[in-house]
Amino acid sequence: MDTSAHNLKNLFAQLGLDNSEASMEAFFAQHSLPSDMLLAEAPFWNEGQKHFIEESLREDADWSEVIDELDARLR
Repeated sequence: MDTSAHNLKNLFAQLGLDNSEASMEAFFAQHSLPSDMLLAEAPFWNEGQKHFIEESLREDADWSEVIDELDARLR
C-alpha cells in the first residue's frame, strides 16, 4: 500500500527523477508540451514512466491529481 504524500516532490521520486527543488524547476524550464499532446506521449519519458502515468490516470489512482498538476506545469 502506498502511504506516501501525493505531491510533486514525491511524484518526481516515483518517476525516478531528481526531486530537489532546483532539479524540479530545471525540469520544468527544459520541458514543455504542445496543447494537443497527451502527457504520457511526451518524448522525454522512458517506458516505465509512461506506463506509470497512463495507468495512474486510467485507474484514477491517488497519483492522478498530482499527475494533472505535472501536466499543467508542462503547458
